[in-house]
Amino acid sequence: MAGEFDDIRGRLEAIAEELADLALVRLRESIDQGGTELPVDERRLTRARRAVEKAASILREPDDS
Repeated sequence: MAGEFDDIRGRLEAIAEELADLALVRLRESIDQGGTELPVDERRLTRARRAVEKAASILREPDDS
């Protein structure tokens, strides 16, 4: 059963990368527009990325049974 969650974990890791990329885009856009603070949606994207990374990490753990 070790590989049972490999596909889901892989998709979660890809989603985490997409969220990180989108957060960087938001930061670049803010800088290009002269912003001096982090965009609100960048913070939300970062929180979502961390949650998705945590879920992927949990699926990487061995079974407790």
